[in-house]
Amino acid sequence: MDVQATIARLFVYPVKSCAGVELQEARLTETGLEFDRAWMVVDERGIFVTQRELPRMALIQPELKNLEMVLRAPGMLALHIALDKVEQPTQVTVWDDSVAAFDMGDVAAQWFSDFLNTDAAGQRVAAPRKLRLVRFDPEHRRLSSLKWTGGTEALNQFCDGFAVLVVSEAAMEGLNQRLLAAGEAAVGIERFRPNIVLAGVEAHDEDSLDELQISTFQGLARLALVKPCPRCPIPNIDPGTATSTPVVGDMLQTYRRNEVVGGAVAFGMNAIVVDGVDMALRVGQSATADYKFE
Repeated sequence: MDVQATIARLFVYPVKSCAGVELQEARLTETGLEFDRAWMVVDERGIFVTQRELPRMALIQPELKNLEMVLRAPGMLALHIALDKVEQPTQVTVWDDSVAAFDMGDVAAQWFSDFLNTDAAGQRVAAPRKLRLVRFDPEHRRLSSLKWTGGTEALNQFCDGFAVLVVSEAAMEGLNQRLLAAGEAAVGIERFRPNIVLAGVEAHDEDSLDELQISTFQGLARLALVKPCPRCPIPNIDPGTATSTPVVGDMLQTYRRNEVVGGAVAFGMNAIVVDGVDMALRVGQSATADYKFE
């Protein structure tokens, strides 16, 4: 194979747009890493909300335990969500998709509404929103764009569009070198919300790879890298403070515009699961790939 790499870090984001959970091992499912974007916050119309409009979502820290997910946020008691519990069926909207889901109840709704309708000073915002937590219905088939998957029916849950996001350590190092040279502080890879972080490849080599083959104890897991990931303003948000400055986005504009996605700033590659459902991905596993040629 053209490229030999290793998995350096693994992340899942149980609640869309809240903080991630770093893992040493994650089970691969049809929709990506297990529990990734399985829950989502919606408004009173059932439309998804993210850090784009509610940056304090970055401060909500999930923890995955054997039987439950525990959510913590500054000034809040912990919220416990049973992994095997759902409540009322509902229909929600994520981007242009109408998706079957389960409402997680009034306690969870009040918890998210209380925290996200409060500002950093602890004051209630002027126009509070009624928010609810929902869980993806596993019987629903939400497909990634067939245009980008080459006609393959690839599933995902509440992701922006694709099951897995792959970023290289070297890409992050390249960004931070540029930020430091400009007199700005380095930033963490958490801002880019990757699922798989690769070591041992050149910066942005992930853009040019065809299929990532990961050697697991159960066999070979295969992920097709199908689309550069256009970046919204979320990487400008400091995940530790929920404050936003344009520094990261401005720097990316200087060198990461990609005509494949209409000239948008791209960082990382969206991937779909080709093979390896129920296999365990682990930090340190080897990954190989060939370059693709259009």
